[in-house]
Amino acid sequence: MPRALLSVSDKNGLTGFARGLQRLGYELYATGNTLNALSDAAIDAHPVSDLTGFPEMMDGRVKTLHPGVHAGLLARRDKPEHLAALDAHGLKTIDLLCCNLYPFVETVSRPAVAFEAAIEQIDIGGPAMIRAAAKNHEGVVVVVRPERYTEVLAALQGAGVDLATRRRLAAEAYAHTAAYDSWIAAYLRAEEDMGFPPELSFAGQLAEALKYGENEHQRAAFYRFGPHPGGIGGAEQLQGKEPGFNNIQDAAAALALVSDFARPATAIIKHMNPCGLAVANDISTAYRMAYECDKVSAFGGVVAVNRPLDRSTAELIVQIVTHVVIAPAVLEEATETLARRKTMVVLAAQEGVRGLFDYDVRTVAGGFLVQEWDRAGFDRASCSVVSQRQPTEKEWEQLELAWTAVKHVKSNAIVLFKDCAAIGVGAGQMSRVEAVQIAVRRAGERAAGSVMASDAFFPFPDGLEEGIRAGVTAAIQPGGSMKDDEVIAAADAAGIAMVVTGRRHFKH
Repeated sequence: MPRALLSVSDKNGLTGFARGLQRLGYELYATGNTLNALSDAAIDAHPVSDLTGFPEMMDGRVKTLHPGVHAGLLARRDKPEHLAALDAHGLKTIDLLCCNLYPFVETVSRPAVAFEAAIEQIDIGGPAMIRAAAKNHEGVVVVVRPERYTEVLAALQGAGVDLATRRRLAAEAYAHTAAYDSWIAAYLRAEEDMGFPPELSFAGQLAEALKYGENEHQRAAFYRFGPHPGGIGGAEQLQGKEPGFNNIQDAAAALALVSDFARPATAIIKHMNPCGLAVANDISTAYRMAYECDKVSAFGGVVAVNRPLDRSTAELIVQIVTHVVIAPAVLEEATETLARRKTMVVLAAQEGVRGLFDYDVRTVAGGFLVQEWDRAGFDRASCSVVSQRQPTEKEWEQLELAWTAVKHVKSNAIVLFKDCAAIGVGAGQMSRVEAVQIAVRRAGERAAGSVMASDAFFPFPDGLEEGIRAGVTAAIQPGGSMKDDEVIAAADAAGIAMVVTGRRHFKH
């Protein structure tokens, strides 16, 4: 008679799977709460102590760490000496293991969870059983996800679970335990700043397979950093088609940008760069102002707001083709309006929520780069006015907005701001002076009386002089160039104010 051992924290589908195994002639064994769930469903199962000859101990901490379990999982069916060893000690083979782990990440994602409570959710016996069964997958079927129950039962009812399926299930099992350990390590690191560890792994849960990647010939998928990851990974889709690879990237950039502003703000993103940005007393006004920045580029873009989306703003958004809208929430009054663009993706997300993996990660061939997110904001007290003329209070207001915005623009980056709206953006240029030229060209006559932000220093006065000729009255930049004196002299010669932050915001 084949034997199955069941030990799961996720009870979804458990009773149906157990009944299916019983119908196929399996003798069932189960641990603790799993056994209780089966008993409540009138399913006969033996306690795991019948395998071990030893009771559960220490509030369930020790129940499966025993040769009665692990010998039954690890014994190779093609080695007579393994089977003889089982017989000699009165032990039994286990042919199927159904196991998933304590809900550690769900526990630590809840607010104000005590450290001791988190530690108690670290599963020990579960990972050991899963790894043992997966190692011996030619003899043991290992199932860690309820989504596989139907598939496994169908295979067992037929010719059996073939080797290719067993290996796929084993790979899934090892991924399950690896992800679990990654979450635990991330949690323990978060308890105290330990810097960057010698080994670093990330655990992703498949959110959805995507139609394709950046281009149609590239396969792609979207993974979340756990069930409560924050940011775009924690977004809830309220409407529209399945978002694509580029949609998700742009939505993440848009969400990060508007989340940096305390006042109501709207951003319009194209290819991960803002083509429109404004702050106002309400998001409807902010959208109008952001759209005016670059009406051509706004077509087919991503819109983000940092306030609940209302009907008046929704009415403006649906006037043009917009691929994605993202907001902290969508008011009921706006849903009917948004539905007029049936394929438009509408997401609700909060940027402020942080998950266990709070890193900016970039992949390169053969490895990956990890850094903290650039959360440095504007601090007027740490700024230095290096020009002869001091900025006016109105200029200070615009300089703060421009400096906050330029952090979110690909380098080399220039942003012109006026009346609380971006009026010209120069992004991703190899030459800083060309970035200024693009921003100025997009601003046109609106550049007169604007302020200019540069994500890094001006290596020569020429970039600043381009802005001055367009009518810029104040500039903000990190400083630190060997030509700083010449750049400052150009500002003084034109009578504009220049602020140096001492901090750059490269974004590659």
